[in-house]
Amino acid sequence: MTFAVRLVERVADLPAADWNALDRGGFPFLRHEFLAALENTRCVGSETGWRPWLLTLRDARGLAAAAPGWLKDDSYGEFVFDFAWAQAYVRHGLRYYPKLVIAAPFTPATGPRLLLRKDLAADASDAAALRRQLQRALLEAATDAGLSSVHLLFPVASDRQALGEEWLTRIDCQFHWANRGYASFEDFLGGFTAEKRKKAKRERRRVAEAGIHFESRLGSEATDTEILTAWELHRITFRRRGNEPYLGPETFVQIARTMGDALLFKFAKQGAEIVAVAVFFIGEDTLYGRYWGAAENHHSLHFETCYHQGIEFCIERGLARFEPGTQGEHKVSRGFVPTTTYSAHCIFEPRFRAAIADYLEREREAVEHYATGIAEHVPYRETLETL
Repeated sequence: MTFAVRLVERVADLPAADWNALDRGGFPFLRHEFLAALENTRCVGSETGWRPWLLTLRDARGLAAAAPGWLKDDSYGEFVFDFAWAQAYVRHGLRYYPKLVIAAPFTPATGPRLLLRKDLAADASDAAALRRQLQRALLEAATDAGLSSVHLLFPVASDRQALGEEWLTRIDCQFHWANRGYASFEDFLGGFTAEKRKKAKRERRRVAEAGIHFESRLGSEATDTEILTAWELHRITFRRRGNEPYLGPETFVQIARTMGDALLFKFAKQGAEIVAVAVFFIGEDTLYGRYWGAAENHHSLHFETCYHQGIEFCIERGLARFEPGTQGEHKVSRGFVPTTTYSAHCIFEPRFRAAIADYLEREREAVEHYATGIAEHVPYRETLETL
């Protein structure tokens, strides 16, 4: 198959219908509406360190394949940490930035990165060949531009399988929840050991005893006041860590208005007052936990709002998975299990590629050891292998 390669430097230059005709597997963070909201509200662009560099392949029917690429002038907002690599480049008088990142900005969630039009994705062998062609085009474009490296962050297995030997694989560990056909939250807790089940019920009871109840709002249902309250509360979490949030209030509003039923707010309320919120995105079969914030400190409120409420929503909706975000061994006792996540890195400088490959091999051993140790503390009566 012959395709014309084109680099697009503005999301707005891609027709929404063409982009959304690419097969994203229900992954909400690569919908045109999400990327356009980031661009329209200046979360991505030349001033943010996330410059759109979207590589596309076109055939006679139009947009056939694409990779959501971004020229990065730093390594913030990626959740795959390569600051030490950049510092090593500087110490040796080499330039690491800009680099090319293939990712959903500010989103540490696994999803497709080598996107194919749905008719082309239907045949497995043709799809695999087209993904290989797309990744080769990425490397050629990056080489021609004099970039130091290309990085695929949180790709799905079909994307990883399309990569050539030039790529180095990196692993990390997150904590995800799987729905085993639970009829209710009580049914879910029934799989816990008695001690862990008692602890989870006590957490929920403490929140209820504080007079806190929960209300759900899809993006299409939330008022502007509720959306801006959610933004202000999530900003509190960022500022406690000395940072400003990646997304602005106008970004929240635009996403709510354009993505509607893919956005979920879980408001914790005392009477009529919103005291905390968790912000989720809803995929085809997966719930993604993204942001959290609270105006007051209540015992167990974080666990209830971000985890128990999310699990309950998945059970009610019949969603298969819940990815609550990065880090957090505290998630394990709430029913989340260690899950391997991946990234892939093409380093063009041979000496640094060799050094990074050696580092990643040692890092892999440490991550696998960590995940194995954590898995011993899951709350289920069954062994981890049966989950």
